[in-house]
Amino acid sequence: MKLKIAVLPGDGIGPEISEQGVNVMTAVCNKFGHEVSYTHAICGADAIDKVGDPFPEETFKICMEADAVLFSAVGDPKFDNNPAAKVRPEQGLLAMRKKLGLFANIRPIQTFDCLIHKSPLKDELVKGADFICIRELTGGMYFGEKKEGSDFAYDTNAYSREEVERILKEAYKYARQRRKHLTVVDKANVLASSRLWRKVAQEMALQYPDVTTDFMYVDNAAMRMIQEPTFFDVMVTENTFGDILTDEGSCITGSMGLLPSASTGEHTPVFEPIHGSWPQAKGLNIANPLAQILSVAMLFEYFNLKEEGKLIREAVDASLDANVRTPEIQVEGGAKYGTKEVGQWIVDYINKK
Repeated sequence: MKLKIAVLPGDGIGPEISEQGVNVMTAVCNKFGHEVSYTHAICGADAIDKVGDPFPEETFKICMEADAVLFSAVGDPKFDNNPAAKVRPEQGLLAMRKKLGLFANIRPIQTFDCLIHKSPLKDELVKGADFICIRELTGGMYFGEKKEGSDFAYDTNAYSREEVERILKEAYKYARQRRKHLTVVDKANVLASSRLWRKVAQEMALQYPDVTTDFMYVDNAAMRMIQEPTFFDVMVTENTFGDILTDEGSCITGSMGLLPSASTGEHTPVFEPIHGSWPQAKGLNIANPLAQILSVAMLFEYFNLKEEGKLIREAVDASLDANVRTPEIQVEGGAKYGTKEVGQWIVDYINKK
């Protein structure tokens, strides 16, 4: 198979973890006889500094011409600490999602037995947790009409039936591939937009009699994720709720550095870690590359290259079992490994198989 990959390293630790993701992808392609080519492009604060736009037209063109995008992270403190900034790195991420029509964000949340002790929750609560949160990505407050003044501001949480139906179809597709249990998360007791979500979901549930569909208010879902994360199989929700719940879900695993994600929709799919740019760690060779590497596994699986994805997951599990880990997840007294060393260990593992 021939694959054209757009690589968007972005800001902070992005270039460091991006390099490891590319190295792993190249090793897998060599192992399985695939042809892969990479085109790098700028985004985020890096792009603002260079061309004044966090998602330049040239970057968009490169993404559209690719089979998939391997994205890392955006964000920089000089923008975070300046509320008056008119252009921000995160606007590039939103623009990429909108221009590529990426309406579905798929975030797996799973535990690793050797890292359960890293979770802030009790072992018996998180052991065996394995679910997917599907977040609607191009609607709601993040993209709705806004007004911001010195004494008054608002954001509009607008959704259409079409937007709700298409994300629910994705959710049911994943539920059918897994344990056939879908939880629709909303706030229908308060929000009109949520009542539309629930109405459409109740209608669509009749089309999927093989899937158990239940409904949960977002505040209850947030509590249930902590009390009983093993309850969930596939969760689907709107943009803002999904942003919050998926970050909460990372606590179940014990580190945001372990979780990948995919964003899919109308055009080129994007694969990325769920964590941010961690600018404080830039250049220190301490960032965990596993979420980026696992996003490469998701990329292969998207193209139905399941054996390729399986090998990456096997290599990641093997690295964890061998205590080849970056500092934030290393066992006490364990050897010191940096971003590059972990990435190289996984590449070597793949080459030896």
